[in-house]
Amino acid sequence: MTTLSRIRIGSAPDSWGVWFPEDPAQVPWRRFLDEVADCGYEWIELGPYGYLPSDPAVLTAETERRGLKVSAGTVFTGLHHGPSVWEKTWAHVADNAALAQAMGAGHLVVIPAFWRDDKTGEVLEDRTLTPEQWRQLTRQTERLAYEVREQYGLRVVVHPHADTHIDDEENVTRFLDATDSALVSLCLDTGHYAYCGGDSVKLIETYGERIGYLHLKQVDPAVLAEVRAQEMPFGPAVARGVMCEPPTGVPAIEPVLAAAQKLGVDLFAIVEQDMYPCPPDQPLPIARRTRSFLRSCGA
Repeated sequence: MTTLSRIRIGSAPDSWGVWFPEDPAQVPWRRFLDEVADCGYEWIELGPYGYLPSDPAVLTAETERRGLKVSAGTVFTGLHHGPSVWEKTWAHVADNAALAQAMGAGHLVVIPAFWRDDKTGEVLEDRTLTPEQWRQLTRQTERLAYEVREQYGLRVVVHPHADTHIDDEENVTRFLDATDSALVSLCLDTGHYAYCGGDSVKLIETYGERIGYLHLKQVDPAVLAEVRAQEMPFGPAVARGVMCEPPTGVPAIEPVLAAAQKLGVDLFAIVEQDMYPCPPDQPLPIARRTRSFLRSCGA
């Protein structure tokens, strides 16, 4: 078994069914911290801003006593709308980035806006961007990455995501080819990329210098076929169980980690099994088994 010496494994609130800052269906934040530490994870993400304490002193005390460290914060953006959304976007980004910086994180995961509502399926805008929207998306993302780096010392990693404009191989490669590699890197989510028909190993081997961060996730091929046939929005697809427990789905995790190790750089690989909504007792045993599986892969 190859030791994946350059891969740092972690988990996230997402793997505990957390999608929102506050939701009675979600596991309370203290329970999440207790359970993620109990599974043997050392690294976590912040999740939706406001779920974990936003006071750095409080969060530092809570994470340190559990032996946890923060790898990244996460923001949702609609940068294809251009300069008109900059101030609103920056206010949201700054809160997240400041907390991530204070917690010693090095990354900010940036997720594009959904083109349809992830709960109702309501179409919010055209699923295909115009050339001008593409120009704004790439230009404003570079601007965001520069400002985040200069003001907070964080590296922006853009997360291709189902039901957004950066989703499949065509759009991901178009985005990468149009952005400055010195500013913009990718958070490759293996589940979302497979959901949209992409090959994670191929992407790592082709655009290795742009891979700045990993989310480990798998999809259930049978459920995915149903989802595609019904043109189901992402939220209901998750509720149907499209994102499944490793190693029962695709893509196979071992080749992804092996390809990432070959890049010769330190990378976070954060487990993110979308499970919203889920019973509060469901995440912990899955997380324990997943951590054990990843150890068997050499991580």
